[in-house]
Amino acid sequence: MNQNATFYERPVNSLAGIPVVLILLLVSLVGLPALFIVGFRVLAVPLAVVTLFCWFGLFMVQPNQGVVMQLFGRYIGSVRDSGLRWANPFYSKRPVSLRIRNFESGKLKVNDLLGSPIEIAAIVVWQVVDTAEAAFAVDDYENFVHVQTEAALRQSATSYPYDLQDGHTVSLRSHTQEIADHLRKEIQERLTSAGVKVVEARIAHLAYAPEIAQAMLQRQQAGAIIAARTKIVEGAVTMVHMALAQLAEKGIVQLDEERKAAMVSNLLVVLCGERGTQPIVNTGSIY
Repeated sequence: MNQNATFYERPVNSLAGIPVVLILLLVSLVGLPALFIVGFRVLAVPLAVVTLFCWFGLFMVQPNQGVVMQLFGRYIGSVRDSGLRWANPFYSKRPVSLRIRNFESGKLKVNDLLGSPIEIAAIVVWQVVDTAEAAFAVDDYENFVHVQTEAALRQSATSYPYDLQDGHTVSLRSHTQEIADHLRKEIQERLTSAGVKVVEARIAHLAYAPEIAQAMLQRQQAGAIIAARTKIVEGAVTMVHMALAQLAEKGIVQLDEERKAAMVSNLLVVLCGERGTQPIVNTGSIY
């Protein structure tokens, strides 16, 4: 409930509908005929009009629903007690659902923090928590939720890069929970004045725009190749160092600097090459 809003929900008294129905039936089926029989027709006619008018005070409240009451345009209060209820027949009654709802936004084409065009969509779970604000603070609260969700989604998309880059620790693709929390907060700030609570908000679709998707795929592939090559070279250097150290430690062969360099070159070619090596056996001269 937002106490600073022009309208905020307040309860209004209503009567249980079943007892009222029984009373009205008793008056209609027993009281009115009795008055006609005993000759009090002057009282019977006004009583019949009042009884008929009272029937219009009955209304139904579904489970998890609120009914907003107005009297000639003035907000009276809201009823949340489910079942058949009765209130002043002069009250206008507008039902407002309090159930949890969800929807998926359309795919939006926006630029991320680095200016790359991307496509993004979100799933939002929400519910009305203040029937008065939902009914009177905005013209159409359901449309308001959809429009403000798109605005918040655009803002969130432009606040982060699509993928991790130098100097950025959070990205749209890699940090889904952080992005979801930020998106939910952004939507909630826009919907509080409409009496709406955002239960959950998550990215449902995320991709580069078609015009740059192929280029970005090649970029990702290049990054993956560089990372893999880096690991291979690091491993190869470690293995060469271990091989030279063990040869020297066990005294298997004495190598001068020139032969060490040749051996290092050959080992690196073998370890870093993409294809399998073909061994060549050097038997030396037999003469």
